[in-house]
Amino acid sequence: MRVAFVGKGGSGKTTLSALFSRHLVRSGAPVVAIDGDINQHLAYALGLDEDELFTAAPLSARTGEIKDYLRGTNPRIPSGAAMVKTTPPGHGSRLLRLLGDDEVHGHHVQEVAGVPLMVTGAFAESDLGVACYHSKLGAVELYLNHLVDGPGEYVVVDMTAGADAFASGLFTRFDMTFLAVEPTRKSVSVYRQYRDHAAEFGIPVAVVGNKVTGADDLAFLRGHVGEDLIAHCEQSSHVRAQEQGRSGHDELEPHNTWALDRLRAAVDARTKDWAAFQRHAVDFHLRNAASWANEATGQDLSAQVDPDLRHGPEALAAFA
Repeated sequence: MRVAFVGKGGSGKTTLSALFSRHLVRSGAPVVAIDGDINQHLAYALGLDEDELFTAAPLSARTGEIKDYLRGTNPRIPSGAAMVKTTPPGHGSRLLRLLGDDEVHGHHVQEVAGVPLMVTGAFAESDLGVACYHSKLGAVELYLNHLVDGPGEYVVVDMTAGADAFASGLFTRFDMTFLAVEPTRKSVSVYRQYRDHAAEFGIPVAVVGNKVTGADDLAFLRGHVGEDLIAHCEQSSHVRAQEQGRSGHDELEPHNTWALDRLRAAVDARTKDWAAFQRHAVDFHLRNAASWANEATGQDLSAQVDPDLRHGPEALAAFA
């Protein structure tokens, strides 16, 4: 199952992504965490020391090689240059299994505190003023488009802040989106934006209240969010100790552990809908083709859609 954490900047989505990823790994579940935020902090939230380096290649650094690998022998894609971030797989494409023995996981995954992590990559000086961050997120979209994740497997993505995720079709790539909401009017306003946009496409969104300090905060969230509030996290001395680099602190507080259990239960209660996944993938590919990609590549990219593809385990078996 694919899980995204979104929210207003500073709402705690990176911390929640790290806590949830570690929670899953400790249970023995297969997990890949992905840092898809413009501020690349997930590795440190997971436990990488400030003086340590994340040495695996960022996804955005090898987008061309990733395209060449994923297109495989797909006759609908004549070259990597003809492949864009929304290009869906077809017969001949290489599909991925979570943490499989393939070039993408082999080059880009590094364990941090036991959590397999991939990063999108930060802005380079050469990017400033000439590129938007969504060009880097294209590698994440390609990865998710070609991934066949099985039962009990999890991809956890720390997304860009605010409603910026709607600038691409990436928001449709998830089985569950958790929106981190603080008990403030600004944070609630981002929730309303995300809720309304997601509802247009039938994308499930649940709210995780964060930085809750007492009954008034909880009442505020319930009053503004209602039944979308699935769980809430209280201020955590455990998290603060980690953020300050103090090791050997107590385990995560019981209530916050319970909140993570609630999030996992919500994810596990979802039914994987491969048909909807493929429908959204094709829809956004055709939108991108018409709006910019046909002109950029000089080709009609609608021809890349394989009408016979049935994504998911069925495609994995057919492509074997």
